[in-house]
Amino acid sequence: MHEMVAVGKERLRGEIIRIERDTAIIQVYENTSGLKPGEEVIGTGRPLSVELGPGLIGNIYDGIQRPLTIIKRQTGIFIRRGVEASALPRNRRWHFIPRMKVGDKVFGGETLGVVAESSLIEHKILVPPNVQGRIADIAEEDEYTIEESIATVKMNGETRTLKMFHTWPVRRPRPYGRRIPPETPLITGQRVIDTFFPIAKGGSAAIPGGFGTGKTITQQQLAKWSDADVIIYVGCGERGNEIVDILSTFPELKDPKSGKPLMERTIIIANTSNMPVAAREASIYTGVTIGEYYRDMGYHVALMADSTSRWAEALREISGRLEEMPAEEGFPSYLPTRLGEFYERAGAVETLGGEVGSLSIIGAVSPPGGDFSEPVTTHTKRFIRVFWALDKELADARHYPAINWILSYSEYVDEISEWWSKNVDKEWWRYRSEAMRILQREDELKEIVKLVGPEALPDSQRLILEVARMLRVGFLQQNALDPIDTYSTPLKQFKMLKIIIDFYEGAKKIIERGVPIFRVLQLPAVAEIMRMKSEIPNDKIHLLDEIELRVKSSLAELEKSVG
Repeated sequence: MHEMVAVGKERLRGEIIRIERDTAIIQVYENTSGLKPGEEVIGTGRPLSVELGPGLIGNIYDGIQRPLTIIKRQTGIFIRRGVEASALPRNRRWHFIPRMKVGDKVFGGETLGVVAESSLIEHKILVPPNVQGRIADIAEEDEYTIEESIATVKMNGETRTLKMFHTWPVRRPRPYGRRIPPETPLITGQRVIDTFFPIAKGGSAAIPGGFGTGKTITQQQLAKWSDADVIIYVGCGERGNEIVDILSTFPELKDPKSGKPLMERTIIIANTSNMPVAAREASIYTGVTIGEYYRDMGYHVALMADSTSRWAEALREISGRLEEMPAEEGFPSYLPTRLGEFYERAGAVETLGGEVGSLSIIGAVSPPGGDFSEPVTTHTKRFIRVFWALDKELADARHYPAINWILSYSEYVDEISEWWSKNVDKEWWRYRSEAMRILQREDELKEIVKLVGPEALPDSQRLILEVARMLRVGFLQQNALDPIDTYSTPLKQFKMLKIIIDFYEGAKKIIERGVPIFRVLQLPAVAEIMRMKSEIPNDKIHLLDEIELRVKSSLAELEKSVG
């Protein structure tokens, strides 16, 4: 089972997915038109695997790790059947710096040496997880190809030759030392995510939403701005024009931390909707295995899977061809199991080599008609801890990110609150809780407003509606195309939230003393609060302190005029 085979004269790549007595059923990862009975099938003796070594960063692969840029040079823009190309460059020489010496005892996951894979990523050459012994020989510092031997290890009386790369089956999770609690947030720069529904490094999240609600743009924002060391973007079954947009924009993007090209820490796996369905099913596993590999080096990795619904549809199509008994909406009965196996591979871990690394998985879900009760969304919610529900009404109102603050949730808030208290402000939890309470209160008041209008409400409730509008427009709404607003540091996020909540608490006291709400809303500070997100850059936080002082002084003057 799961052995890779070469089918026919063109040596089409396939995988054995069922064995019935003396018959093997093979899913071929390419178009099978023209195959006829009697054609030769050759077994490789190994399961579907990926090559792990220097050369992954900056590359663009299809679902079974064929490098698309190299294949394009061989065949043009359309990939011919049966074309093969090495996943890692065989002729490129890497400057290897050894970290061990002859006689050292080594275990799987330890670092033999390092090479500079890009200006941002130092690639650690790891001992394969199934190898342990003593080093009999190790290469000196010099330049080598990945095919050359860099070390030999004596293992149970045998000598094992190690190269700069090794292979790993994609459906088998890579081993690690132990899991550690996810206590550090993955900072994305998106205020609705970091402040209200955060994800921890090593966490799992889902972005469900109907057509046009901004799933792909949200994931691209996370890929551009999150503080992960390595980004893996899996375009699984999405439309070709969306993948083309990624392939054309990512090479031009600058890494916000270093100013270097973003592709120097990014790997893209592109498997569009017009590519073979079977390869789409494999693409998710290819991406997560590469992610685990960089996690094992001690890096924080973020995997964007867009979208798991297309992957589930591939499972459904393959299951139908196998004549398996369908479950809900035609999906196979093992859909929850496969989803669970995928999201379970996320986590913050202590690696076999003693490093601390993490793999965060963020999967987009495309429920038909935006129906969150359909099987893929329902089962995904069982295995993730962050749910960013995209809202069609918000998207139609041009409110992006269109994350609905009533339907969304994060189970990492308790774990990461200590990080915010230590690194940003001790009051973070209180201000976040108060903001959520205001938004929930606004949602309750909406029905009353529809019946009687806002003018019929008492001033205290009208204040809640106005402050909720400040939170929605001045804080939660974020313009991805605005150079200032596209990314907010944690400190800027907190100070913006503090200004809005302090305004609410100050205005509430004044209104309780009899000041009409229209006088509060006429204060110049209100317009200043609404503009601060796009006028105050991240490197000029002191300007937010000045706004805070002006807000407090204007409220104090208004209160004094009443007294």
